[in-house]
Amino acid sequence: MLRASARPLRVGVSPIVRQRMLPLPARALPQPFRALSTEGERPTSKASHTTLPPTNSTGPFNLPAAALFIATGVGLYFYFQHEKAKMAEAKQKKMEEQAAIGRPRIGGPFELVSSTGHPFTEKDLLGSFSLIYFGFTNCPDICPEELDKMSAVVDEVAKTHGYVINPVFITCDPARDRVPMVAEYIADFHPRMVGLTGSYEAVKAACKAFRVYFSTPPGADPSTDYLVDHSIFFYLMDPEGKFVDAFGKSSTEEEVRDKALDYIQRWRATGLPLEEANAKHKAATDGRALSTDQELFSEPSLTPSVPPAVVPQDRLI
Repeated sequence: MLRASARPLRVGVSPIVRQRMLPLPARALPQPFRALSTEGERPTSKASHTTLPPTNSTGPFNLPAAALFIATGVGLYFYFQHEKAKMAEAKQKKMEEQAAIGRPRIGGPFELVSSTGHPFTEKDLLGSFSLIYFGFTNCPDICPEELDKMSAVVDEVAKTHGYVINPVFITCDPARDRVPMVAEYIADFHPRMVGLTGSYEAVKAACKAFRVYFSTPPGADPSTDYLVDHSIFFYLMDPEGKFVDAFGKSSTEEEVRDKALDYIQRWRATGLPLEEANAKHKAATDGRALSTDQELFSEPSLTPSVPPAVVPQDRLI
């Protein structure tokens, strides 16, 4: 028979269980509960030990970028210079076109005979400037005054540019002004002056090309003294045979000289060729034959002149 225990039965926790409930050491704590690293400890993550490779960059621009920047700048500079030049050329062309629109149609082909007896055309004046005056050898005062003025301008311009202007006298009295008479007349003005005459029809065509009005009295006898009514202008033509300016009786020698100098200076500034003005000598020495029109070398005939050469409404004013 069993005996009852003298000690009462104690209800408690099993020693094994109690042992398990004891706090664990700090090193046994799970990772989330570990204390933060103390000061001075280096992070152990892999990313913290990654370093970037060294480069040759010295700032926001590296060498290739700098070269590209310079090349772009140079390219833009030349592009804008090219565009600027194109605009200037277009503007100059427009100005020339506008000037051509307002330019009188003066000048053109003619076939006359020089005071040396040789055929002479407008092509003989190309390469140099020309001052062209229409008159007649029996003119008492106006023609000599204008030819003196023209000759003085030629000499004044020559001081700066040399002889680059041909002084030209074209008669509008072909009935009396034959080759010998013209040669004698122009000798009083300038040694380079070109004197031109021709048949009535040839002179008429030249006057019409330059819009010069002239008229002789109806039925005038070439062996007598009479006056010829004509336009009092002389024209400045450029080395291409194009009209530049017209000067009337009221134009002073200084005004004509200054304008001629300005035109010549601008012509030279363009780089266009400009030859010595010696058309008279060239026509006499380049081997061309003398004119075969014997009437131009004879004394004036008694045949009355034919008025007028150009109708009055063609007169240049």
